[in-house]
Amino acid sequence: MTVGTPLIWTLFALLVLVALLVDFLAMRRQGPHAVSLLEAGIWSLVWVAVSFLFVAWLWWYLGGTSESPAASELANEKALEFITGYLVEKALAVDNIFVFLMLFTYFAVPAEYQKRVLMIGIVGALVLRAVMILVGVWLINQFHWILYLFGAFLVFTGIKMWWAAGKEPDLASNPVLQWINRRFRIAPGYDGERFFTRVDGVRMATPLFVVIVLVGVVDMVFAVDSIPAIFAITRDPFIVLTSNVFAILGLRAMYFLLAGMHEKFHLLTYGLAIVLVFIGIKMLLIDLYKIPVGWSLSFTVTVLAAAMLLSLRLPPRGPAGGAYPFRAKKAERPPAAGGS
Repeated sequence: MTVGTPLIWTLFALLVLVALLVDFLAMRRQGPHAVSLLEAGIWSLVWVAVSFLFVAWLWWYLGGTSESPAASELANEKALEFITGYLVEKALAVDNIFVFLMLFTYFAVPAEYQKRVLMIGIVGALVLRAVMILVGVWLINQFHWILYLFGAFLVFTGIKMWWAAGKEPDLASNPVLQWINRRFRIAPGYDGERFFTRVDGVRMATPLFVVIVLVGVVDMVFAVDSIPAIFAITRDPFIVLTSNVFAILGLRAMYFLLAGMHEKFHLLTYGLAIVLVFIGIKMLLIDLYKIPVGWSLSFTVTVLAAAMLLSLRLPPRGPAGGAYPFRAKKAERPPAAGGS
């Protein structure tokens, strides 16, 4: 059962389109530039405010102020589901952000080009997650046992995330990167925001194209992790999709806000691993005992807050990773630049 009616689905779609349009117009007006901490902070607050204004409106629309106990209870339940799902997806997006940071550092992407990469990645993530959520809802409605599969997968993912925390990934041996290197000629440096250029008359992909492809792969991997997590909180497709979309809309601003703080929150991955295991166990127990959404929200907030506080008290350890060959040439412009 879903609270989504044609009216609120339409309003939600219009809101998302307007939000993306505003973001695109702002990015185009500003042009390529390095995003300041102040700008990132303002936009992060704007996206969080928009998300909570939406859930406040949804609570009111469903009868949160109604004298009817049934309507009021439904409004409270759906609002709490949205907030819990939003916070879980937002928290998982933090790990996503740290992977983006690793990619940008590895490929030495100039700060002024990162906005466009993230914007394209966000649009791709929105489309991908919408498709995956609709497929997931259909699968759960057709095969209830798939919830146990999702739960086991989340527990496995959480344990794997815990053991991988603090270890530097080896991008050089990444199969996607190796596939790109085998099939494309890669230019030795960036050519503005272009994805393809010409060097000595030869058409080549720029490093920015490689980064875009890898960001798309990262979006897909994290969607596989996060979509099952939200189904442990609610199976209402409207709440699942809206909480996911609003968490993603602020991803670009949150990246620039947290990019300089990733070392301070080095234990956050451990907190996310615990949350994933908890959500997986909750899904495995769904037919035996339904853990209240309020408990899930409290547990998630407590674990993540504890991980962040411990990160500030305990210094990180381990050296930074290596760099892609483009790193030394980030300021170069290929000769005879042109192309798309």
